[in-house]
Amino acid sequence: MLDLIRTSLFHPLRSPLRHLLAAWTDVRLSEPAPEALGLDTTLPTIYVLPRPALSDALLLEAFTHQHHLPSAKGRLDLDGLSVPCCMALPAPRSRWWPGSKVEDTPFAELIERGIDVQLIPVSVFWGRAPGKNFGFWQLLAADSWQLTGRLRRALSVLVNGRDVEIQWGAPLRLTELSKNDTGTLDPARTHRKVARLLRVHFRRVKTRVLGPDLSHRRTLIQGVISSPAVHQAITETHAAGNGSRRTDLSRLKRRAARYGNEIASSMTYPVLRFLAGILRRLWNRLYDGVEVTGLDKVKALAGDHTLIYVPCHRSHIDYLLLSYVLYRDGLMPPHIAAGRNLDMPLVGPLLRRGGAFFLRRSFRDNRLYGAVFTEYLHRLLARGYPMEYFIEGGRSRSGRMLPPRPGMLAMTLRSFLRSQQEHAQPMVFVPIYIGYERILENASYQRELSGGRKRKETPLALIRTLGRLREPYGRVSVNIGEPLDIATFLDDSHSGWRDAPSASSTDRADWFKQAIPALGDTIIKRINAVAALNPVNLVGLALLATPHRALEVSTLRNQLDILKAMALLTPGSTLPEGSAAEWIEHVMQLDMIEQRRQSLGDIVTANAQQAALLGWYRNNVLHVFALPALVAFALSNDTSHDGGWYRLDDLETLLAPLWPILARELSVSTGDDLRAQIASILNTLVELELVDESVAGYMPMDSLQEQESLHLLGGVIQPSLERNTLLLEVLLEAAPGTLKRDELCERARGLAERLAVLTGREAPEFFDARLFEGLVDSLIKEGWVWMTEERLMFDEHLRETTQRVAHLLDPALRQRLALIHH
Repeated sequence: MLDLIRTSLFHPLRSPLRHLLAAWTDVRLSEPAPEALGLDTTLPTIYVLPRPALSDALLLEAFTHQHHLPSAKGRLDLDGLSVPCCMALPAPRSRWWPGSKVEDTPFAELIERGIDVQLIPVSVFWGRAPGKNFGFWQLLAADSWQLTGRLRRALSVLVNGRDVEIQWGAPLRLTELSKNDTGTLDPARTHRKVARLLRVHFRRVKTRVLGPDLSHRRTLIQGVISSPAVHQAITETHAAGNGSRRTDLSRLKRRAARYGNEIASSMTYPVLRFLAGILRRLWNRLYDGVEVTGLDKVKALAGDHTLIYVPCHRSHIDYLLLSYVLYRDGLMPPHIAAGRNLDMPLVGPLLRRGGAFFLRRSFRDNRLYGAVFTEYLHRLLARGYPMEYFIEGGRSRSGRMLPPRPGMLAMTLRSFLRSQQEHAQPMVFVPIYIGYERILENASYQRELSGGRKRKETPLALIRTLGRLREPYGRVSVNIGEPLDIATFLDDSHSGWRDAPSASSTDRADWFKQAIPALGDTIIKRINAVAALNPVNLVGLALLATPHRALEVSTLRNQLDILKAMALLTPGSTLPEGSAAEWIEHVMQLDMIEQRRQSLGDIVTANAQQAALLGWYRNNVLHVFALPALVAFALSNDTSHDGGWYRLDDLETLLAPLWPILARELSVSTGDDLRAQIASILNTLVELELVDESVAGYMPMDSLQEQESLHLLGGVIQPSLERNTLLLEVLLEAAPGTLKRDELCERARGLAERLAVLTGREAPEFFDARLFEGLVDSLIKEGWVWMTEERLMFDEHLRETTQRVAHLLDPALRQRLALIHH
């Protein structure tokens, strides 16, 4: 009856309203694209909306007509049964006649008659506001978790008509859902099943796009301050203060409230939409494009998992770029953990309203602050808010992946354990690799690596940065790695975690202490596994493998083709489009290299400043080529090998001690079978005609050109081998138990800086102290070195292995290394 009344009232107006709506609206995103829906053209199609809404139905009619999809307009005649092409799940009750009976969808009758149709779930979003009050007009205008009335929907069409998203579900065949486990038909049961599947689907899509219902910031902070954990911290701080005025209970409660306000974000839809528009214009001006790979993995999880995005940290742009990409592609932007240094005038409030929450660099000695921050973090995660933080702790000045910091990981794992007790949804880490062809911080990174102090972020510094926005910055790549489910990770690595008595006692458990570094290592390896190769880092790899940062154009092109072939051995990484010649031209346009005209052939060079910059981009992807370069280096440089032919066994024996240490330094997985990896690399080198193969083994080709290419490939890993050998020589020069960890690192760093000057290297990262600290940690974890009373111990096995590996280095370099540390 109601359907008949609505039809008779609105039918004369549908056509003009549909045309008016089509002219006014702009569908910003269709996910998936219309051509990718995978519809069965032989079946009747019925579109299903989550709720009755004339605007949604009219928009769908216009959209299907425009994109040549099965029409959402009118009705279908199916064996004498007339059903609408577009229907909505019934509302719990009629909004005009509250006492009326809830209407049924015609699924049951279709099932009883055995009519096969495909149901297409469709969610339409007019603007995207999380479920929170943002002010009168925004509340009326944006789609949210609140029920939408007719007046509000009309205003939404007017305000957000240019910001519409359509989310399509996978087609559901009615006959496939009709049969129960015994193969018989049960129309009533099938009707309930279809309705339930559709409601679950719509709920997941809404959660994915809008995020969970947001509490008001004031309410959330008050809940944090009133929590048992913060109350306990206040009590303990008061007791530890021995009645001093600073630890008065009322003062401590006010201090906790100040901490909450200092930390908490205040995500608002108007700012999100404002930032989306600003950033879209910024990226169009700044970059030639933003390429995203693997986002489907995230969309598959977003509806019923708590997502924790963990990107590598290369630039301040990372904060904005990921949020923009997610918003643009129909996902809720995350809450972002940002350093308190970014909470500066003008910028801080904008970031806070865009989803940033701020933390101090260290709060180990502030029990109360730690309790407030931990409780705030837990409440975000337990309620399913997507989150983003950088496990490296800060931006990488060297371009390498930095070791993971344990703080945020430990707090996340504690929150996960608490959430499991509260039966919250699963938590998943989403590793993300962000690759740039040029960053805004080039100059500051080089200054800091050379010993300069890090300058404080200020609005004035930001204004200075705006002046560089007209320079070319190339393209940006955002690659999504393999998601890591926390529960699955713990089941595989620490099977007894489910038997923990309570989340509060986990910090003292051995499995928890072991899980944090293992979790961090797994995440950074998954980030590096999806590295984005681009013309800048590929040219940097080739050019910096030469002593004088110069190559003939033809040689550089050939070397880039070799690197491309080697990159294909790492399936997760992505390669740029185009040819080697186009890559070189592109890097010249970015002013990262120069081309000198010569009568015998042009030469590509990099001056000292360009070489230092190229080193940063090379280090972004050095891990991709580490093992192929190590194999090539051994074939080109092993002076201890008497015969010309190398057997696979010889190479495996030589490289087995080296590879785990290099892999740990470069945050890359060692793989399950080193022998198989070496064999695959050798086969590729044979295909490239750089190495000859016979029954006796493998040997570099006799041609000077092929030998040079193999030598250049090996040169990619040479600085790492030199630095590692230098540290080992310093360690072995002293007796076991002589040096402390910091003493060894400082001596090795000083000698590396001296070697860089003597060999003409313009690369501050070569003597970066953190690289030596990481190397010592790797030696300890691999069992080559151990600590006794804070001093480093080793045995003759390390000395023998070092001497064997040292034969890989050039004799003149070995002599220089021996001289500079005497």
